[in-house]
Amino acid sequence: MQFTKMFAGAALLVGSLLPFYTQATIVQFRTSLGTFEVNLFDETTPETVANFLKYVEQERYHNSVIHRMVPDFVVQGGGLYYPGELPLKAIPTFAAVKNEKKWSNRRGTIAMAKLDGQPDSATSQWFFNIKDNHAGNAQLDAQNGGFTVFGQISEQGLEILDEIAKLKRFNMGGAATSIPLRDYTAADAAAGKTVTIDNLVMIETVVVVDARPDTAAGLSPIPNEATVLPPTVEEGKKSSGSMHWLVLLLLPLALFRRQIRR
Repeated sequence: MQFTKMFAGAALLVGSLLPFYTQATIVQFRTSLGTFEVNLFDETTPETVANFLKYVEQERYHNSVIHRMVPDFVVQGGGLYYPGELPLKAIPTFAAVKNEKKWSNRRGTIAMAKLDGQPDSATSQWFFNIKDNHAGNAQLDAQNGGFTVFGQISEQGLEILDEIAKLKRFNMGGAATSIPLRDYTAADAAAGKTVTIDNLVMIETVVVVDARPDTAAGLSPIPNEATVLPPTVEEGKKSSGSMHWLVLLLLPLALFRRQIRR
């Protein structure tokens, strides 16, 4: 994804495509591990969906990567893209969107990532819940104002998420300290083998495939009825299970720390 492609004609895109996309409810993710669909809850989380679709309209998720995976927790993307060579670069963001605590963080839902201790700080980054994260240690329904769930993945998508969750994680520095890599081993890292696009979990494109406003009618998301937890003194200084994205500047690949996370 090049900046010339990303920003050229941005005003035209916004002016001509926004009326179409604002009614869109199903988007297709084409990834290096397969294609799946996500049904967006545009009628119940309108501001969050509108924010997400702005990035879709301007193709800012094209050639992006899954830069964070935590086993039995989440698969996260929307923060970094592959510009044709390493290092990865940060996706330019729009203004933050207001939190919309409506639906529960259950397996297969997509939600917005945000800064610790700042409920209304979500911009481009999102994550898929690969298990029920509404309660327990995660408490995503209650902590930091509750994390905004704004869509649900297809069954095929769940299978792909489970495949991503099986990958080994490596520390590439910056925001990619838990990045899942394909066909890359601890021995490769120890030997200093170069990471290529073939090793990354790529989000090749995200596009709208169904613009009907009633596509979520057959879904049954679970309401978020959790009581929001009060912030702690330390909140904002640590992750506390939040989907933090405080650092988006990646170290050059030469500074790649040869560590593997199990």
